[in-house]
Amino acid sequence: MLSVELHTHSELSHDGRDPVDMLLAQAEAVDLDAIAVTDHDEIDASREAAEKAADYGLVGIVGMEVTSAAGHVLAFGIDELVPSGLPYTETLDRIHDQGGIAVVPHPFQKSRHGVAAHISDAELASADAIEVYNSRLLTGRSNRQAERFAVAHDVPMTAGSDAHVSEMVGQAVTEVDATERSAEAILDAIAAGETSVLGRRTPWHVSFRQAAGGAKRRVIRKLRELR
Repeated sequence: MLSVELHTHSELSHDGRDPVDMLLAQAEAVDLDAIAVTDHDEIDASREAAEKAADYGLVGIVGMEVTSAAGHVLAFGIDELVPSGLPYTETLDRIHDQGGIAVVPHPFQKSRHGVAAHISDAELASADAIEVYNSRLLTGRSNRQAERFAVAHDVPMTAGSDAHVSEMVGQAVTEVDATERSAEAILDAIAAGETSVLGRRTPWHVSFRQAAGGAKRRVIRKLRELR
């Protein structure tokens, strides 16, 4: 079994704080086997992380968090950026066209762009996997709702820390029964449902700090763009 972190954000995300090397160092420190950097509508840092991962004893998985018209979708195993703003089903098609897999994060949390409020159950179940444990959900209700949906519809399950600061990398991991230690084998195993999830809730004060820091960084970047 490989311990895989599937949901992290670098400083390239509009609300992320830390560079790739800090995320990788934390993943190494907590004995993970693999990591994907999944920035919002960006892919360059994820490519960098995948290239550097072996230096930290990790498997690097290229990915991103795409903002579809319905909400967020995680794309893994892609080569090129998937455009934001496309319909949900077209977003999944674009990911699959690149040979990747589509995982829906925090689907039932509307305040964080969960897709469930805007698509049918059949559309949600058409994803390759659903994130059923996200460390940044304070009450856990939406996690439980996601897990019930995944079980009822026989959809593979994943977990992710959704870390926007490096020290939270590894708060939630997907245990993957892969045939070998490679990105391709990990993604194949996820799509086949060869997973289990482990996680701890992000402490509320850290979640608050991540949210506040993200809001501040968004304002600063917007001001820079206006100059």
